[in-house]
Amino acid sequence: MNAGGRAVPVEAEANRRRSSRLRLRVAWMYYAEDMTQGAIAEKLGIGRVTVTRLLADARSMHEVSISLSREIAELPRLELALEQRYGLREAIVAPLSEAAADPTVAIGAATGAFLGSFMRAETRIGVGWGRTLHHSLDFVEAGQADTVVSLLGGISAVEHYNPAEFAWAFARLFKARCYLVAAPAIVDDADTKRRLIEHCGIGESLGMTESLDAVLVSVGGLPQGGVLGPRARHEAFAPEVRDELERSGAVGNLLYNFFDSRGQLVNHPLNARVMSAPIGTLCRAPERIIASGGPEKIGALRGGIALLRPTVLITDEITATTLLGG
Repeated sequence: MNAGGRAVPVEAEANRRRSSRLRLRVAWMYYAEDMTQGAIAEKLGIGRVTVTRLLADARSMHEVSISLSREIAELPRLELALEQRYGLREAIVAPLSEAAADPTVAIGAATGAFLGSFMRAETRIGVGWGRTLHHSLDFVEAGQADTVVSLLGGISAVEHYNPAEFAWAFARLFKARCYLVAAPAIVDDADTKRRLIEHCGIGESLGMTESLDAVLVSVGGLPQGGVLGPRARHEAFAPEVRDELERSGAVGNLLYNFFDSRGQLVNHPLNARVMSAPIGTLCRAPERIIASGGPEKIGALRGGIALLRPTVLITDEITATTLLGG
């Protein structure tokens, strides 16, 4: 117990899990990939002494034998392959109970666990929204951050999720200041967007995205039957708009910015009406985290990865396998 009567800080537990993941990765790279300890140290950005210690720990904990258990083999194999294929600093692959299982909860749990060790008291982070990120809130342990910035305007007609609501809940968990985009997610036209930014104080919130340490987003698909993402209803997502987006080559969206399979924003008026942080600005954040998955999002994920060039990808094992298959 500390002086305030609270339990031992959960940061120690988060660090333990992080160390366990690192130990498994080191064991896989050494025993399965046949990499030298020096090469492993360089790849993971750790010292050779640390590599030696982790290998000794893996042996003493019986995680290494003649054959590797599934826990130590399959998920780290997928993670390392994703890192190599997509140029990631880190990939985190969440296990699923079965191929047909909804991956959003598993990815959310992995995202919450990651954030527990990633966030620091000085961290300034911009956040998106969606079902996957919403689920992560249930798995985030106590921590601190400096600033949380919502990367998208609000949505009035939603059943469960809203960008502003997520940003506010996220900020409360991390005892951080919270800045919202006080405007609809999609406005009438590009001129309305310009006037809101220049004359209604929204430019200040969006300007804060220029100095973020990290961004946390999920990738969405195209409108389905007038619905986009977590049941957001809006005239902009009418069926005819989906047809237009498909003809323009769109495969998915990031904060309602629609992009094609090459990770290029498509030429559609909807992209000029979105009250979101500029994608180019997000690409300059030192840490760019995508948490997303599901069979319907494979094309969107590939395009989203090409667009944002994430440093960290958090997904499920079925999605990871599919991403590596083509």
